[in-house]
Amino acid sequence: MATTYTAKDITVLEGLDPVRKRPGMYIGGVGSSGLHHLVWEIVDNSVDEAMNGHATEINVTLHKDKQSVTVSDNGRGIPVDLHPIHKKSALEIVYSTLHAGGKFEGDNYKTSGGLHGVGASVVNALSSKVQVTVRRDGAEWQMEFSRGVVTSKLKKLGAAKGSGTTVFFRPDPTVFPKTDFNSDTIRERLEIASYLHRGVKVNFTDEATGKKDVFFHQDGILDYLKKILAQAHFKPAHEVPFVLNKDGELRLEIVFQWTEATEEVVKSYVNGIPTGSGGTHENGLRAGVAKAVRNYIETHNLAPRGVSLTAEDIREGWAAVLSVFVAEPQFQGQTKDRLNNPEVQSLVDAAVRPVLEQWLNSNRTVAEQIVARIILSARAREASRAASNAVSRKSATGGRLTLPGKLADCLTHNRENTELFIVEGDSAGGSAKQGRDRNTQAILPLRGKVLNTEGMSVGKVIENKELADLVTALGCGIGANFELAKLRYQRVVLLADADSDGHHITTLLLTFLYRHLPELIRQERVFIAMPPLYRIDLGKETYWAADDADRDRLLKEKQKGNTKADITRFKGLGEMMAKTLWDTTLNPRTRRMLRVSIADALETDRIVSELMGKDPAARFNFIMNRADDVGVGDLDV
Repeated sequence: MATTYTAKDITVLEGLDPVRKRPGMYIGGVGSSGLHHLVWEIVDNSVDEAMNGHATEINVTLHKDKQSVTVSDNGRGIPVDLHPIHKKSALEIVYSTLHAGGKFEGDNYKTSGGLHGVGASVVNALSSKVQVTVRRDGAEWQMEFSRGVVTSKLKKLGAAKGSGTTVFFRPDPTVFPKTDFNSDTIRERLEIASYLHRGVKVNFTDEATGKKDVFFHQDGILDYLKKILAQAHFKPAHEVPFVLNKDGELRLEIVFQWTEATEEVVKSYVNGIPTGSGGTHENGLRAGVAKAVRNYIETHNLAPRGVSLTAEDIREGWAAVLSVFVAEPQFQGQTKDRLNNPEVQSLVDAAVRPVLEQWLNSNRTVAEQIVARIILSARAREASRAASNAVSRKSATGGRLTLPGKLADCLTHNRENTELFIVEGDSAGGSAKQGRDRNTQAILPLRGKVLNTEGMSVGKVIENKELADLVTALGCGIGANFELAKLRYQRVVLLADADSDGHHITTLLLTFLYRHLPELIRQERVFIAMPPLYRIDLGKETYWAADDADRDRLLKEKQKGNTKADITRFKGLGEMMAKTLWDTTLNPRTRRMLRVSIADALETDRIVSELMGKDPAARFNFIMNRADDVGVGDLDV
């Protein structure tokens, strides 16, 4: 049977009925988030007073029943005089009429979190009781509401000093399934408000526990960033953070710092309102930072060879706090989770880019630390992608570990004080195997000069048998499969001849470790052994010289009178007797070793790229620029 649809079927919701009928449209839902949103609406009104210079203190009390809250400030107080058109007090209009408030025009509030004019009235509509007390013009006034309806008309309580607004409200249990507030949630939001509005004192009292908190941060969001990093246990990649405070067409405050973490953390706010879903202000910040960093890298010729930098590389490990103040913000929904103003993106971009560029140029040490961090991120991304794209490659640690047959492993099963010596050739390996401490020292001989792995993917690297054997012996995997905890030895020692060929092999191994197992170097697990190049016999005394300069020094210091020096130059480690190799190179009590570390990550990356990369012009320039520093005695021909 057909139904009729006429004018009488149209429902008109008047006053605050729309809020009670569809609360989710105004507070996002009636769960815990929506319940606490009522607190944010009233607190934001007090924050607006502070933001515009009319209040210095905000007090929030969670009452003993945990189902009611009082918010007060020492601002100007809501006007109580009659509205010239509606003939009601301004206070009644603000709390009982949607889209009513003093924030639509720019005269009273330059910036505000609540511009829709629905915050106070929404709280009123969804509360079983609201009591508003106002101090202004030498008197105190009070008015009460219930579910959006006036229950006690505006009355004058008497004379009062100072000014401000106090709002008590109890959410309506017929709207919210649970009306218990969480004190930790409120406390965290209030503390953030104190960071965003430096110089404003925010007090929070939890009557149920008797705990009182006072939040006051003179350094504002700079203190907030420090708190974020401390809570997340993020170690900064550089000491000095970037800070920008700017007034003008757009007022903004920004602080950020790169860390050694892999996550990007951005906390953004508009007029004190957290924008968890970001928006145009965040987009402008990211764009400005990326442009400034790219310009700095290009200007100073710091672009790495063999890898391209993406915006994600620039932002990896980046922690930022952004707070903007917009005269007429366009939020996505009443919950104000995202800023939509298109013009804000370009304003933030234009404000950040030139100042950050200047800051980078004025703080070259910090800038190079940041660039080194970014290049490290890019290389890690490339290595991970290469490992994922390698369709057929051997896994160094997959399944049961089968050690290389030529590895002479140590006997102990405890990793503490164990060492893996990587040596050149079977001859040197034989001497080392005979001379070592079998309990703690393992020997892995490699055949000839290893592969130059600069610019090479993980898949290609492990196709090389010598390097695949090395990775297998180490046990910690490579690329995306790397796990430091699986490293089988406490120290990894590069042991090559003391001549130019040996130095070349050491350089090739360092390149491999730096590019594909960099964490071993960062954790200071890699060492370079210092075998002697010369044996010097002076009478009954024997001395060992690492190089020509060391030989000449020993002769000058130790040779007395006509004592004849018997000097032997070792052609390689294979010529040494096992006991000699132990005494000079393997014995922890008498040996000399160099610990490999990275003092300047950016310079290290550049040098490795220039010396080991495919571009011969870079090597030619490197050699020619340093040719005058090389003496005849430094050449091994």
